[in-house]
Amino acid sequence: MKRPELKALLKPLVKECIRESLLEEGILSGIISEVVSGLSTNTIMEAKKPKKRAPQAKVAPRKNTNERLAEQRKKLMGAIGADAYGGVDLFEGTTPAPGQKSAAAQASSPLGGVDPNDAGIDISGFIAAGGNKWKSLMS
Repeated sequence: MKRPELKALLKPLVKECIRESLLEEGILSGIISEVVSGLSTNTIMEAKKPKKRAPQAKVAPRKNTNERLAEQRKKLMGAIGADAYGGVDLFEGTTPAPGQKSAAAQASSPLGGVDPNDAGIDISGFIAAGGNKWKSLMS
């Protein structure tokens, strides 16, 4: 006897035996009753009390960034001494260094290593060079 013939004979017999054991012997009803009783007992409800927030002190509005930088430069020059370096302002015309990001943070952003003040590339010449050809390309 070949495998497909044996399978054709045994499959209905096995199916009938499983159906009889589940339905007639009450196994299926026992499983269902255990599941239902497990679903309905001991539902845990957590009651959270709203947290009381401490009154926050009013924060004075921040000064303009340029004003703050000027104040910091004055403080540094005062700490160095006005006479040092011949009275030359060491920080004249400088800008703060950009914040350093981790390698993972830079890799996750496509412009991670680009200066935010970088103007980029002017592409207005492409439109002027194309003239009225752009309309024909778009249709």
